[in-house]
Amino acid sequence: MSTTPSLSELENSSEFIARHIGIDAADEALMLQAVRASSRRELIDAIVPRSIARSQPMDIPAPVTEAAALAELKAIAAKNKIFKSYIGQGYYGTHTPGVILRNILENPAWYTAYTPYQAEISQGRMEALVNFQTMIMDLTAMPMANASMLDEATAAAEAMTLALRVSKSKSTTLFVDSEVLPQTLAVLQTRAEPLGLSIKLCQGDEALNEDSFAVLLQYPGVSGVVRDDREWIKAYKAKGGIVIMAADLLALTLLTPPGELGADIAVGSTQRFGMPMGNGGPHAAYMACRDEHKRSMPGRMVGVSVDAHGNPAYRLALQTREQHIRREKATSNICTAQVLPAVVASMYAVYHGPKGLKRIAQRVAAFTAVLARGLQAMGFSVANGSAFDTLTIATGDATNSIAACALSTGANLRFVSNNSLSVSLDETTTRADVQALWDFFASAGKAAPSFSDMEAGSTTLLPSTLERTSSYLAHPVFNTHHSETGMLRYLRRLSDFDLALDRSMIPLGSCTMKLNATSEMMPITWPEFANIHPFCPADQRAGYAELDVQLRTWLCQATGYADISLQPNAGSQGEYAGMLAIRRFHAARGESHRNICLIPSSAHGTNPASATMVGMKVVVTACDAQGNVDLADLKAKCEQHSANLAAVMITYPSTHGVFETSVKDLCALVHSHGGRVYVDGANMNALVGLAAPGEFGGDVSHLNLHKTFCIPHGGGGPGVGPVCVVADLVPYLPGASEGAVSAAPLGNAAVLPISWMYCRMMGAEGLKSATEVAILSANYISVRLKDHYPTLYTSLPQDGKPGRVAHECILDLRPLKESSGGVNGVSAEDVTKRLMDYGFHAPTLSFPVPGTLMVEPTESETIDELDRFINAMIAIREEIAKVEQGVWPQDNNPLHNAPHTAAALLGEAWDKPYSRELAAFPVPGLKQSKYWVPVGRIDNVYGDRHLFCSCVPQAQ
Repeated sequence: MSTTPSLSELENSSEFIARHIGIDAADEALMLQAVRASSRRELIDAIVPRSIARSQPMDIPAPVTEAAALAELKAIAAKNKIFKSYIGQGYYGTHTPGVILRNILENPAWYTAYTPYQAEISQGRMEALVNFQTMIMDLTAMPMANASMLDEATAAAEAMTLALRVSKSKSTTLFVDSEVLPQTLAVLQTRAEPLGLSIKLCQGDEALNEDSFAVLLQYPGVSGVVRDDREWIKAYKAKGGIVIMAADLLALTLLTPPGELGADIAVGSTQRFGMPMGNGGPHAAYMACRDEHKRSMPGRMVGVSVDAHGNPAYRLALQTREQHIRREKATSNICTAQVLPAVVASMYAVYHGPKGLKRIAQRVAAFTAVLARGLQAMGFSVANGSAFDTLTIATGDATNSIAACALSTGANLRFVSNNSLSVSLDETTTRADVQALWDFFASAGKAAPSFSDMEAGSTTLLPSTLERTSSYLAHPVFNTHHSETGMLRYLRRLSDFDLALDRSMIPLGSCTMKLNATSEMMPITWPEFANIHPFCPADQRAGYAELDVQLRTWLCQATGYADISLQPNAGSQGEYAGMLAIRRFHAARGESHRNICLIPSSAHGTNPASATMVGMKVVVTACDAQGNVDLADLKAKCEQHSANLAAVMITYPSTHGVFETSVKDLCALVHSHGGRVYVDGANMNALVGLAAPGEFGGDVSHLNLHKTFCIPHGGGGPGVGPVCVVADLVPYLPGASEGAVSAAPLGNAAVLPISWMYCRMMGAEGLKSATEVAILSANYISVRLKDHYPTLYTSLPQDGKPGRVAHECILDLRPLKESSGGVNGVSAEDVTKRLMDYGFHAPTLSFPVPGTLMVEPTESETIDELDRFINAMIAIREEIAKVEQGVWPQDNNPLHNAPHTAAALLGEAWDKPYSRELAAFPVPGLKQSKYWVPVGRIDNVYGDRHLFCSCVPQAQ
């Protein structure tokens, strides 16, 4: 007689754990046999040093089902209040076209893609980013733009340091116009202080009379004023200063653009191009500049090159500017962009086209003029005589009563001072909204006019001298896809060009491309999370506040730290905030002279860049033959710099994918010399539930929520990089008593529900199991491939068992180049391109060791997918053998010619010593499911020599 399961078993509260982790019990048994471990526990105990094992389990609530977690989060979201916000200040209501919402923002083909380092399989999102760059270049009238920045405030901060680099002035003062957004000013002040720069607010001619290297103007200003500053700009530039303009992109469809006014750099936000406010993010900021500054501009740029067949193809351009190449000499520490929001913004422009965007802007400007006319008829004085979407109104003693009246009916006005209020309109404004605004002001004892009376004869408040006369968005892509059918097919075509997690495993080491579950993604477009202004009254953000507290509590449990700030909106910004906290700690103790940061040679490029940005001097320490930090060298440098030692930055497990057994000794050594230990959180997917940096000696870490905690990469962003600290560093976290590192108080708040859902559905045991299975999967790949591609760094083999790795392994392909012909032999890059023919995104290429591939399978992959990758790698090794044996020439073989496009395979001529079938279908399973790469191998050198970063003229 069968036993009936208990009710608790039938309720299956841990159902999601089995959905997130791709390996079941039977699979695990096979994998443990392959790696010669009797159990998962034995394997983990042999890999993770017992000296750093957690002292106690994580105190995170037990897992619940997907439905229960969604219901719980919905109750939290309901505590947010969706008011009509007229606050403005860089955040506005917008309508996300349904075809873009469903087919980009909610589509895993777009949000699960990785940063487009492998260009041939990233053509769709890169075309979208070229559209974005073209949109920015056209609207700002600048010849160069990048592929997005993190937010407007940090873009302004990056513009400040760009201006400092390119200016010939010896001044260290940046003048900031009094009309600049307050959150931008706050971030500028944070960034300037460690660099020894001074920020000075100015009005008018003041900046012409004193020395400065640059000035930042807001266009239109925060008060709403629209000034024609071209003569002033001309005079300032004649003094040798650099002009930065923070410009509203929608307003630029009507106003003379920054490039025509004489600006050198333009920055701003594209939020109002279809991305909800989301309590502050994520939104794609932009940066554009003069052509002569392009090689100093931070961030990613997509350029146009050619492929092996002479066809246009997209690739990341000028990568030698970036932090992973230049390290402490980099222009910025930015490692990601805001690709997914940038794609949304670019497609908003594609969908509406130049005429549609102009109509939206004209409508906003017209409503603003009608509103102003009505307020003046009521006897109120509008402080700004010119305006696009914002009015600042003198309200005298009635300020509080008017604001209270608005609140009582579900609307937010911006409080400017005790005697003035500000109102900002946007794309969502209706006639009824304007009438309601008059009613709020009528509460002060005035009579509200009727809309029809005020509408007649009303003109915009834009200065006639600033009317835009130049064209924009003339390229066919912005003038073709205006029907929903056309737009839908365009988006589908682009997504078909890309290879994302919805198609196959992306085995990138260090980047942790794990499952972004649908139930985790659903809440981000809930109105209760999407339609919240970041500067609305706190009681309207109560749900976000509760989410913030709960998620921070769980992340503290996962890391062993005392507190966390979720404000940093990228891992690089979390790094910066963490190093800033260390700097501030030393300064508070009267030890500002501590400015030496020790960083191992294997570290991520963001590490030295972040240390440099907070004013520290980077000293590189050596790694030993096993890839570990060379403790002898570290000790010598600690002793050498003891009096001035500020910090050491390490990655744990190491960048080489190994748990270093001496990490506690390393931390103790640095502490003994007065330094603090920064533990890069890039590899937290190997630690959660097993070891906690805050327990084994770390003082600060950042987390990549877009890695370990399931926020998707989105093709290169958005990210979230919380900064975690021990107790004595808590006062120095951003957003507390210290300055802001991002524009919004909660950073990229709208994507935090993803990580909340992940933690809530996994619970402590599920999170720990995910870590253990990730480690098992990496060791399984390493062992299965050891006879074909040895793993470069492992622990020492013991008792006949293979050397172990953490959650990733580095496959050493360097000997293959020599064995297959030397200089012209098969390279690791050739293998990455051939993997595309097998339907795989390549592992991480040549990092941290040139000529290697770093593989991270993650816990989310099934054994079938792991085996499919392993079999592809083995088949490729057999192809390399034919080159080694001389069966195929070095310059004419499947690896050298990869990837193979359908067009090349179907051409009449075929001069290859291998069949078309082998090129296209190297393993049988591909005949049933084949990803066709859209372009051949791209010529990177050509792309940089012939830099072109806007839409291809002939493209449709």
